[in-house]
Amino acid sequence: MSDSDAMKREVAQRMTDAFASIAAGNGDAVEVRARLKASRRPAKPVAVGSVEDRSIPGPAGEIPVRIYQPFDAEPGPGGLPVLVYFHGGGFVLCDLDSHDSCCRRLANGVGAVVISVDYRLAPEHPFPAAVDDAWAATEWAAAHAADLGGDPARLVIAGDSAGGNLTAVVAMMARDQDGPAIAYQVLIYPVVDQRRKKSVTSSAQTKSGVLTGSHMYWFTKQYLGDSGENANVLASPIVGDLSGLPDGHVVTGALDPLCEEGEEYARMLNAGGAKVTAQRYAKGFHGFFNLADHLPEAAKANDEVYVIIREALNARASA
Repeated sequence: MSDSDAMKREVAQRMTDAFASIAAGNGDAVEVRARLKASRRPAKPVAVGSVEDRSIPGPAGEIPVRIYQPFDAEPGPGGLPVLVYFHGGGFVLCDLDSHDSCCRRLANGVGAVVISVDYRLAPEHPFPAAVDDAWAATEWAAAHAADLGGDPARLVIAGDSAGGNLTAVVAMMARDQDGPAIAYQVLIYPVVDQRRKKSVTSSAQTKSGVLTGSHMYWFTKQYLGDSGENANVLASPIVGDLSGLPDGHVVTGALDPLCEEGEEYARMLNAGGAKVTAQRYAKGFHGFFNLADHLPEAAKANDEVYVIIREALNARASA
């Protein structure tokens, strides 16, 4: 068995154990969070220039953020790029700690100030709380970029899974509300269509049990409840106007049931006039990008994303 296969099986088993109550039909968000946190595989330490935990103003109180300064990065004339990161977890799970290693690597790999956002989670704070916090954090990042040694003209937004959804939505809000100019967006196996049913299926689910249709239905239920907002563009950005959006990159995994959804979104962004690349990883399952410490395929995906962001920002600066 290859290292990738072994890791996939380990992650699938840990997720199966953590999501056992979801499969049984009585999932409690607090319990699932505790199970998932207890199952986390320790990450290897990644040295960065500095890390600061602080709070910023939000629409319903303070929003915790973690700010990473890169190790030994050369700023441009206007400062370092600024990357706002929204973690995954189905709008229900995960936090600043779960994606700490990922953000450290992004800071060093891109040579950017990274601001990781601890947005409010459902079901305690249902839709659109996460959207409101993501938007507030992006506006704050743009306004305070210079204070952090960053360049507001090189503002990048990125996120995985639910965070990919928030990235897509924030890009739309910036366009529609004359908000901060987004230089680039990175969507990592994003959730862009919440109009799913419990019976949703994908061929990828026969290859990886990490994320199933039942899990996705549960996450959507926690986030949207009975609001009927499944087709709201702020919940399902794939139904919106995709013209005039920033260039970007989409990461997908062939073993992820969200693979086709993410790739379709990339095609639609291109059709809307953005220059968007997409990369499918043959051994990628849902959540693999966050395992760069342990999985070669994930390390490769991370390294390629860093290069893509740097090249996109450089091309923009020289245009």
